[in-house]
Amino acid sequence: MKLRCDIFCAVVDNLGDAGVCWRLARRLARERGWSIRLWIDDVAPLAALRPGIDPTLTEQDVDGVSIRQWRQPFPDLEPGAVVIEAFACALPANFVAAMARMPRPPVWINLEYLSAEDWVAGCHGLASPHPTLPLTKHFFFPGFTSGSGGLMRERDADFGAAARGSELTVSLFCYDNPALPRLLDTWAQGGEPIACLVADGLPRRQVAAWCGDAFAVGTEFVRGALRLAAVPFVAQPEYDRRLGSCDLNFVRGEDSFVRAQWAQRPFVWQIYPQDDDVHHKKLDAFLAPYTAELDSASAQALRAFWRAWNGDGDAAAAWPAFRAVLPALAAHAPRWAASAAAPGELVDNLAYFCEQRI
Repeated sequence: MKLRCDIFCAVVDNLGDAGVCWRLARRLARERGWSIRLWIDDVAPLAALRPGIDPTLTEQDVDGVSIRQWRQPFPDLEPGAVVIEAFACALPANFVAAMARMPRPPVWINLEYLSAEDWVAGCHGLASPHPTLPLTKHFFFPGFTSGSGGLMRERDADFGAAARGSELTVSLFCYDNPALPRLLDTWAQGGEPIACLVADGLPRRQVAAWCGDAFAVGTEFVRGALRLAAVPFVAQPEYDRRLGSCDLNFVRGEDSFVRAQWAQRPFVWQIYPQDDDVHHKKLDAFLAPYTAELDSASAQALRAFWRAWNGDGDAAAAWPAFRAVLPALAAHAPRWAASAAAPGELVDNLAYFCEQRI
Protein backbone atom coordinates (compact mmCIF):
# COMPACT_ATOMS: atom_id res chain seq x y z
CA MET A 1 0.00 0.00 0.00
CA LYS A 2 1.46 3.38 -1.07
CA LEU A 3 1.21 5.71 1.91
CA ARG A 4 2.64 9.07 2.89
CA CYS A 5 4.21 9.04 6.32
CA ASP A 6 5.80 11.64 8.60
CA ILE A 7 8.33 10.42 11.18
CA PHE A 8 9.43 12.81 13.94
CA CYS A 9 12.67 12.31 15.87
CA ALA A 10 14.00 14.52 18.67
CA VAL A 11 17.56 13.38 19.28
CA VAL A 12 18.20 12.54 22.95
CA ASP A 13 20.59 9.59 22.85
CA ASN A 14 22.49 10.99 19.86
CA LEU A 15 23.17 7.93 17.69
CA GLY A 16 20.56 5.65 19.26
CA ASP A 17 17.42 7.65 18.52
CA ALA A 18 18.67 8.70 15.11
CA GLY A 19 19.79 5.15 14.31
CA VAL A 20 16.41 3.60 15.05
CA CYS A 21 14.52 6.28 13.11
CA TRP A 22 16.85 6.08 10.11
CA ARG A 23 16.46 2.29 9.91
CA LEU A 24 12.69 2.67 10.21
CA ALA A 25 12.45 5.39 7.54
CA ARG A 26 14.64 3.52 5.05
CA ARG A 27 12.80 0.26 5.55
CA LEU A 28 9.34 1.77 5.12
CA ALA A 29 10.47 3.53 1.96
CA ARG A 30 12.40 0.64 0.44
CA GLU A 31 10.40 -2.39 1.49
CA ARG A 32 6.87 -1.01 1.86
CA GLY A 33 7.00 1.67 -0.83
CA TRP A 34 5.86 4.41 1.56
CA SER A 35 6.65 8.07 0.87
CA ILE A 36 8.62 9.14 3.95
CA ARG A 37 9.42 12.52 5.44
CA LEU A 38 11.82 12.17 8.35
CA TRP A 39 11.74 15.24 10.60
CA ILE A 40 14.80 15.31 12.86
CA ASP A 41 16.05 18.17 15.03
CA ASP A 42 19.73 17.24 14.63
CA VAL A 43 20.85 15.87 11.26
CA ALA A 44 24.49 15.36 12.31
CA PRO A 45 23.97 11.85 13.75
CA LEU A 46 22.41 10.74 10.48
CA ALA A 47 25.46 11.97 8.60
CA ALA A 48 27.60 9.71 10.78
CA LEU A 49 25.32 6.73 10.24
CA ARG A 50 24.87 7.19 6.49
CA PRO A 51 27.76 8.76 4.54
CA GLY A 52 26.32 11.06 1.91
CA ILE A 53 23.88 12.83 4.23
CA ASP A 54 24.82 16.51 4.54
CA PRO A 55 24.29 17.75 8.13
CA THR A 56 24.15 21.38 6.94
CA LEU A 57 21.12 20.96 4.69
CA THR A 58 17.59 21.61 5.92
CA GLU A 59 16.12 19.33 3.26
CA GLN A 60 17.58 16.44 1.23
CA ASP A 61 16.55 13.11 -0.28
CA VAL A 62 18.67 10.05 0.51
CA ASP A 63 17.80 6.36 0.00
CA GLY A 64 14.24 7.27 -0.89
CA VAL A 65 13.71 9.25 2.33
CA SER A 66 13.04 12.99 2.43
CA ILE A 67 15.11 14.20 5.39
CA ARG A 68 13.84 17.49 6.84
CA GLN A 69 15.44 19.42 9.67
CA TRP A 70 12.83 19.90 12.39
CA ARG A 71 12.99 23.59 13.19
CA GLN A 72 10.81 26.29 14.70
CA PRO A 73 8.56 27.71 13.49
CA PHE A 74 7.33 24.49 11.94
CA PRO A 75 5.92 24.95 8.42
CA ASP A 76 2.21 24.64 7.73
CA LEU A 77 1.74 21.54 5.57
CA GLU A 78 -0.54 18.58 5.06
CA PRO A 79 0.35 15.57 7.21
CA GLY A 80 0.73 12.12 5.75
CA ALA A 81 -1.72 9.28 6.24
CA VAL A 82 0.58 7.92 8.97
CA VAL A 83 2.34 10.04 11.59
CA ILE A 84 4.99 8.43 13.80
CA GLU A 85 6.39 10.27 16.79
CA ALA A 86 9.47 8.43 17.96
CA PHE A 87 10.04 7.99 21.68
CA ALA A 88 7.24 10.32 22.82
CA CYS A 89 8.64 13.46 21.21
CA ALA A 90 6.02 16.24 21.22
CA LEU A 91 4.70 17.04 17.75
CA PRO A 92 4.47 20.70 16.65
CA ALA A 93 1.12 22.18 17.70
CA ASN A 94 0.28 23.47 14.22
CA PHE A 95 1.02 20.03 12.74
CA VAL A 96 -1.34 18.36 15.25
CA ALA A 97 -4.00 20.93 14.38
CA ALA A 98 -3.51 20.11 10.69
CA MET A 99 -3.94 16.42 11.49
CA ALA A 100 -7.27 17.18 13.17
CA ARG A 101 -8.52 19.13 10.12
CA MET A 102 -8.01 16.26 7.72
CA PRO A 103 -11.20 14.55 6.46
CA ARG A 104 -9.68 11.25 7.58
CA PRO A 105 -7.28 11.76 10.50
CA PRO A 106 -3.90 10.09 10.17
CA VAL A 107 -2.96 6.91 11.95
CA TRP A 108 -0.93 8.41 14.79
CA ILE A 109 1.75 6.18 16.32
CA ASN A 110 3.95 6.76 19.34
CA LEU A 111 6.90 4.42 18.75
CA GLU A 112 8.15 3.71 22.27
CA TYR A 113 11.55 2.74 23.63
CA LEU A 114 12.42 -0.93 23.77
CA SER A 115 11.88 -2.64 27.11
CA ALA A 116 11.59 -6.23 28.35
CA GLU A 117 9.42 -5.23 31.31
CA ASP A 118 6.31 -7.34 31.91
CA TRP A 119 3.82 -4.52 31.35
CA VAL A 120 4.90 -3.87 27.74
CA ALA A 121 2.68 -6.49 26.09
CA GLY A 122 -0.36 -5.15 27.96
CA CYS A 123 0.24 -1.59 26.71
CA HIS A 124 1.27 -2.40 23.13
CA GLY A 125 -1.30 -1.13 20.64
CA LEU A 126 -3.38 0.77 23.18
CA ALA A 127 -5.33 3.75 21.91
CA SER A 128 -5.18 7.16 23.57
CA PRO A 129 -7.80 9.70 22.42
CA HIS A 130 -6.65 13.31 22.26
CA PRO A 131 -8.30 15.31 25.09
CA THR A 132 -9.70 18.03 22.82
CA LEU A 133 -9.20 17.06 19.16
CA PRO A 134 -10.74 14.24 17.05
CA LEU A 135 -7.46 12.32 17.05
CA THR A 136 -6.33 9.01 18.51
CA LYS A 137 -2.75 8.03 19.24
CA HIS A 138 -1.68 4.37 19.41
CA PHE A 139 1.29 3.19 21.45
CA PHE A 140 3.61 0.81 19.63
CA PHE A 141 6.11 -1.02 21.82
CA PRO A 142 9.11 -2.94 20.50
CA GLY A 143 9.64 -6.09 22.52
CA PHE A 144 10.86 -9.62 22.91
CA THR A 145 7.60 -11.48 23.51
CA SER A 146 4.34 -12.19 21.72
CA GLY A 147 1.98 -9.29 22.13
CA SER A 148 4.75 -6.75 21.51
CA GLY A 149 5.85 -5.07 18.28
CA GLY A 150 8.97 -7.22 17.94
CA LEU A 151 12.48 -6.04 17.03
CA MET A 152 13.80 -4.33 13.91
CA ARG A 153 15.89 -6.36 11.49
CA GLU A 154 16.54 -5.81 7.79
CA ARG A 155 15.88 -8.72 5.46
CA ASP A 156 19.34 -8.33 3.93
CA ALA A 157 21.29 -7.72 7.16
CA ASP A 158 24.84 -9.07 6.92
CA PHE A 159 26.72 -9.71 10.17
CA GLY A 160 29.58 -11.65 8.65
CA ALA A 161 31.42 -14.21 10.78
CA ALA A 162 33.68 -14.03 13.81
CA ALA A 163 37.39 -13.92 13.08
CA ARG A 164 39.45 -16.88 14.25
CA GLY A 165 42.68 -15.42 15.58
CA SER A 166 44.95 -15.77 18.57
CA GLU A 167 43.49 -12.68 20.27
CA LEU A 168 40.15 -12.25 21.96
CA THR A 169 38.55 -9.62 19.71
CA VAL A 170 36.33 -7.07 21.44
CA SER A 171 34.37 -4.11 20.09
CA LEU A 172 33.78 -1.19 22.45
CA PHE A 173 30.86 1.22 22.06
CA CYS A 174 29.76 2.84 25.32
CA TYR A 175 28.71 5.97 27.16
CA ASP A 176 31.10 7.56 29.65
CA ASN A 177 31.71 4.68 32.04
CA PRO A 178 33.69 4.87 35.31
CA ALA A 179 34.25 1.09 35.10
CA LEU A 180 36.26 1.30 31.89
CA PRO A 181 39.74 2.33 33.16
CA ARG A 182 40.02 -0.53 35.66
CA LEU A 183 38.72 -3.00 33.09
CA LEU A 184 41.41 -1.84 30.65
CA ASP A 185 43.98 -2.29 33.43
CA THR A 186 42.76 -5.84 33.96
CA TRP A 187 42.97 -6.65 30.26
CA ALA A 188 46.44 -5.14 29.94
CA GLN A 189 47.76 -7.00 32.98
CA GLY A 190 46.18 -10.34 32.08
CA GLY A 191 47.77 -13.27 30.34
CA GLU A 192 45.40 -13.38 27.36
CA PRO A 193 46.02 -11.25 24.25
CA ILE A 194 43.02 -8.96 23.68
CA ALA A 195 42.39 -6.77 20.64
CA CYS A 196 39.86 -4.04 21.37
CA LEU A 197 38.26 -2.06 18.53
CA VAL A 198 37.34 1.29 20.06
CA ALA A 199 34.55 3.25 18.40
CA ASP A 200 35.07 6.92 17.68
CA GLY A 201 33.45 9.50 19.95
CA LEU A 202 32.94 8.92 23.68
CA PRO A 203 34.66 5.51 23.77
CA ARG A 204 37.79 6.76 21.99
CA ARG A 205 38.05 9.83 24.24
CA GLN A 206 37.80 7.71 27.38
CA VAL A 207 40.42 5.28 26.12
CA ALA A 208 42.70 8.16 25.09
CA ALA A 209 42.59 9.45 28.67
CA TRP A 210 43.59 5.97 29.93
CA CYS A 211 46.41 5.76 27.39
CA GLY A 212 47.69 9.23 28.21
CA ASP A 213 47.99 9.63 24.47
CA ALA A 214 46.07 11.32 21.65
CA PHE A 215 44.84 7.92 20.36
CA ALA A 216 43.69 9.36 17.03
CA VAL A 217 41.39 7.45 14.69
CA GLY A 218 43.42 4.97 12.68
CA THR A 219 46.11 4.49 15.33
CA GLU A 220 46.85 1.66 17.75
CA PHE A 221 48.09 1.58 21.34
CA VAL A 222 49.60 -1.46 23.06
CA ARG A 223 50.00 -1.98 26.78
CA GLY A 224 50.79 -5.41 28.12
CA ALA A 225 48.41 -8.00 26.68
CA LEU A 226 46.02 -5.34 25.38
CA ARG A 227 46.06 -3.94 21.86
CA LEU A 228 43.72 -1.01 21.31
CA ALA A 229 42.69 0.15 17.84
CA ALA A 230 40.90 3.47 17.32
CA VAL A 231 38.53 2.57 14.50
CA PRO A 232 36.55 5.10 12.46
CA PHE A 233 32.84 5.52 12.83
CA VAL A 234 31.18 3.48 10.11
CA ALA A 235 27.80 3.27 8.40
CA GLN A 236 25.19 0.95 9.86
CA PRO A 237 25.81 -2.04 7.53
CA GLU A 238 29.55 -1.94 8.25
CA TYR A 239 28.90 -1.75 11.97
CA ASP A 240 26.75 -4.86 11.69
CA ARG A 241 29.67 -6.69 10.11
CA ARG A 242 31.99 -5.42 12.83
CA LEU A 243 29.70 -6.91 15.47
CA GLY A 244 29.66 -10.22 13.65
CA SER A 245 33.45 -10.30 13.40
CA CYS A 246 34.14 -9.92 17.13
CA ASP A 247 34.19 -12.44 19.97
CA LEU A 248 32.57 -9.96 22.37
CA ASN A 249 30.68 -6.71 21.76
CA PHE A 250 30.12 -3.86 24.20
CA VAL A 251 27.07 -1.91 23.05
CA ARG A 252 24.92 0.89 24.39
CA GLY A 253 21.42 2.37 24.16
CA GLU A 254 18.88 0.69 21.90
CA ASP A 255 20.03 0.46 18.29
CA SER A 256 23.38 -1.27 18.83
CA PHE A 257 21.80 -3.36 21.61
CA VAL A 258 19.40 -4.92 19.12
CA ARG A 259 22.10 -5.33 16.46
CA ALA A 260 24.32 -7.17 18.93
CA GLN A 261 21.57 -9.73 19.46
CA TRP A 262 21.17 -10.33 15.72
CA ALA A 263 24.96 -10.69 15.41
CA GLN A 264 24.64 -13.81 17.58
CA ARG A 265 27.81 -13.11 19.53
CA PRO A 266 28.31 -12.59 23.29
CA PHE A 267 27.71 -8.96 24.23
CA VAL A 268 27.54 -6.52 27.13
CA TRP A 269 24.86 -3.84 27.23
CA GLN A 270 25.24 -0.41 28.79
CA ILE A 271 21.69 0.80 29.17
CA TYR A 272 20.94 4.51 28.83
CA PRO A 273 21.31 5.88 32.40
CA GLN A 274 18.24 7.43 34.02
CA ASP A 275 17.60 9.37 37.21
CA ASP A 276 17.19 7.40 40.43
CA ASP A 277 18.76 4.35 38.73
CA VAL A 278 15.48 3.45 37.03
CA HIS A 279 17.56 1.87 34.27
CA HIS A 280 18.70 -0.90 36.65
CA LYS A 281 15.13 -2.19 36.79
CA LYS A 282 14.97 -2.21 32.99
CA LEU A 283 18.33 -3.97 32.81
CA ASP A 284 17.14 -6.70 35.17
CA ALA A 285 13.93 -7.05 33.16
CA PHE A 286 16.01 -8.05 30.14
CA LEU A 287 18.48 -10.18 32.08
CA ALA A 288 15.68 -12.40 33.41
CA PRO A 289 14.59 -13.85 30.03
CA TYR A 290 18.05 -13.60 28.48
CA THR A 291 19.64 -15.78 31.17
CA ALA A 292 16.68 -18.13 31.67
CA GLU A 293 18.13 -20.90 29.48
CA LEU A 294 21.73 -20.54 30.65
CA ASP A 295 23.36 -22.80 33.21
CA SER A 296 23.53 -21.22 36.66
CA ALA A 297 27.28 -20.42 36.54
CA SER A 298 26.99 -18.66 33.17
CA ALA A 299 23.87 -16.76 34.21
CA GLN A 300 25.47 -15.63 37.47
CA ALA A 301 28.68 -14.49 35.78
CA LEU A 302 26.82 -12.61 33.07
CA ARG A 303 24.48 -10.85 35.51
CA ALA A 304 27.37 -9.83 37.76
CA PHE A 305 29.42 -8.36 34.92
CA TRP A 306 26.53 -6.59 33.20
CA ARG A 307 25.37 -5.01 36.47
CA ALA A 308 28.91 -3.92 37.30
CA TRP A 309 29.31 -2.40 33.82
CA ASN A 310 26.14 -0.43 34.58
CA GLY A 311 27.42 0.91 37.88
CA ASP A 312 26.34 -1.79 40.32
CA GLY A 313 29.54 -3.63 41.23
CA ASP A 314 33.18 -3.98 40.18
CA ALA A 315 33.49 -4.83 36.49
CA ALA A 316 37.22 -5.55 36.73
CA ALA A 317 36.65 -8.04 39.54
CA ALA A 318 33.76 -9.64 37.66
CA TRP A 319 35.70 -10.01 34.40
CA PRO A 320 37.50 -13.36 35.03
CA ALA A 321 34.26 -15.24 35.72
CA PHE A 322 32.55 -13.57 32.78
CA ARG A 323 35.48 -14.39 30.48
CA ALA A 324 35.32 -18.01 31.54
CA VAL A 325 31.71 -18.39 30.38
CA LEU A 326 32.10 -16.69 26.98
CA PRO A 327 32.05 -20.07 25.16
CA ALA A 328 28.71 -20.88 26.78
CA LEU A 329 27.39 -17.42 25.88
CA ALA A 330 28.53 -17.88 22.27
CA ALA A 331 26.51 -21.10 22.09
CA HIS A 332 23.54 -19.38 23.70
CA ALA A 333 23.50 -16.37 21.34
CA PRO A 334 21.90 -18.07 18.28
CA ARG A 335 19.21 -19.66 20.43
CA TRP A 336 18.37 -16.30 21.95
CA ALA A 337 18.25 -14.62 18.53
CA ALA A 338 15.73 -17.19 17.34
CA SER A 339 13.61 -16.56 20.43
CA ALA A 340 13.80 -12.77 19.99
CA ALA A 341 12.63 -13.11 16.38
CA ALA A 342 9.47 -15.02 17.35
CA PRO A 343 7.15 -11.97 17.74
CA GLY A 344 7.86 -10.96 14.14
CA GLU A 345 9.84 -8.08 12.68
CA LEU A 346 9.04 -4.60 13.97
CA VAL A 347 8.78 -2.71 10.67
CA ASP A 348 6.53 -5.36 9.14
CA ASN A 349 4.37 -5.41 12.28
CA LEU A 350 4.18 -1.61 12.37
CA ALA A 351 3.28 -1.29 8.70
CA TYR A 352 0.55 -3.92 9.01
CA PHE A 353 -0.80 -2.21 12.16
CA CYS A 354 -1.06 1.10 10.30
CA GLU A 355 -2.39 -0.25 7.02
CA GLN A 356 -5.22 -2.03 8.84
CA ARG A 357 -6.33 1.34 10.24
CA ILE A 358 -6.20 3.44 7.06
